[in-house]
Amino acid sequence: MPPRLLVLDTNIVLDAFVFSDAAALPLRGGLEDGSLQWIATPDMRIELARVLGYPQIVPRLAFYQLSADDVLGAFDRLARPVAAAPKAPVTCADPDDQKFIDLAVAHRCPLLSKDRAVLDMRKRLLALGVRAGVDIGLVSM
Repeated sequence: MPPRLLVLDTNIVLDAFVFSDAAALPLRGGLEDGSLQWIATPDMRIELARVLGYPQIVPRLAFYQLSADDVLGAFDRLARPVAAAPKAPVTCADPDDQKFIDLAVAHRCPLLSKDRAVLDMRKRLLALGVRAGVDIGLVSM
C-alpha cells in the first residue's frame, strides 16, 4: 500500500519533533515507518528554521536536549520535497498559512494544523477534498 500523503503545519512539526507530544507519536511513527509521507516545500523548511530561532522555542529545544539542526535534520530526512503549489481557490486569513493550504489542496491530502485561521477553514477545505485539523487521526482517513 502506498504511503498516505499529508501536509504538516509548523506547529505540528514542533509537536512531533520538539515537544514529543503524545498525540503526535502515531504521526511520527507513521513517518518513520513509511506508512505516511509528509510533503513540504522549501518555504516550509525556511519557516521552520525561522520558528526554531524564536525566543520562546530556543529554551524548549535546550530542555529537550535538541538543536535547531536536529529538528531540521528530521525535516530533511522525513519530508519529501515538492514544488510550491499554485494558489488554492480559498484564501486563509493568515498569509503565513496559505502555503500549507495550497499544497494540501493541490495534492488533495490532509493538512495537520493547530492554527486557528486554518481550523476556521475546515468546511471550505473539505469541499475541496482536504481534511484539516489537529486530530492526528485525520491521517488514517
